[in-house]
Amino acid sequence: MKAIGFKKYLPITAEESLIEFEVAKPIAKGHDLLVKVEAVSVNPVDVGVRKASHRILKEPKIIGWDAVGVVESVGENVTLFRKGEHVFYAGAFKRSGSNSEYQIVDEKIVGHAPKKLTIGQAAAMPLTSLTAWEALFEQLEIDPNDKKNNEKQTILIINGAGGVGSIATQLANWAGLNVIATASRLETIEWVRKFGADEVVNHRQDLVQEVRKLGYRYVDYILELNDLDGHWDEMVEIIKPSGKIASITENKHPVDLRKLTKKRAKFAWEWMYTKSFYQTPDMITQHEILDKISSL
Repeated sequence: MKAIGFKKYLPITAEESLIEFEVAKPIAKGHDLLVKVEAVSVNPVDVGVRKASHRILKEPKIIGWDAVGVVESVGENVTLFRKGEHVFYAGAFKRSGSNSEYQIVDEKIVGHAPKKLTIGQAAAMPLTSLTAWEALFEQLEIDPNDKKNNEKQTILIINGAGGVGSIATQLANWAGLNVIATASRLETIEWVRKFGADEVVNHRQDLVQEVRKLGYRYVDYILELNDLDGHWDEMVEIIKPSGKIASITENKHPVDLRKLTKKRAKFAWEWMYTKSFYQTPDMITQHEILDKISSL
């Protein structure tokens, strides 16, 4: 089969930054599906992996995570899917990527593709949706079914117009939360309001002042999606006592968790590849989340 990958860690403008090559078509075994890939999307993780080293690889590395495709064959232990079904998924960090004609993927991290979206639209959904869902409903421990209680709670989503933010804003609104999203341009302000933000503040300004201008001293939850270092002190000030903060972006400098001590606030990381990376017992929840996202 044909695939796209790289052997040298080069800028995207370089001629050999991505190369086409042929590799043996994989065979589905165990809980794996063999998927004929129809569409993929590009995420920051693709860029990050391509910038990760300076060495030259012996064999080309196939990247690409999000994908939509058709199940070509199934392993002997597969129970969730049949040949011919349309699926979508974000893949696993340790396995060969989606930038190939066929891909092997564990059924436990695969969902049935949305029927109301085009193939291209559906390909943009898995990674962002899984990240947003896990951050909100697992790491921040918000109950999506307790809308009566959620209506009394407020969440601040930093970078509401980004890929994950666009999904998180919709999901938080769907769960009944009062949503404050950050955006800095007229287009992005309109974007987050369209997806359910009740209030919008500018992350290029002092977020403490921005939020308090709206009449909030504290917020119950904060979902940080861009520049943890730059927003840390603001989040410490805005989060309510016993509130919860989750972040998907890593810090470049030490983060002072002691600043949360007096508020007894919780901080959690979200990385949607954790479950497949460590083969955790709850890995199948990604199948369940993607099926829920598909139905929504």
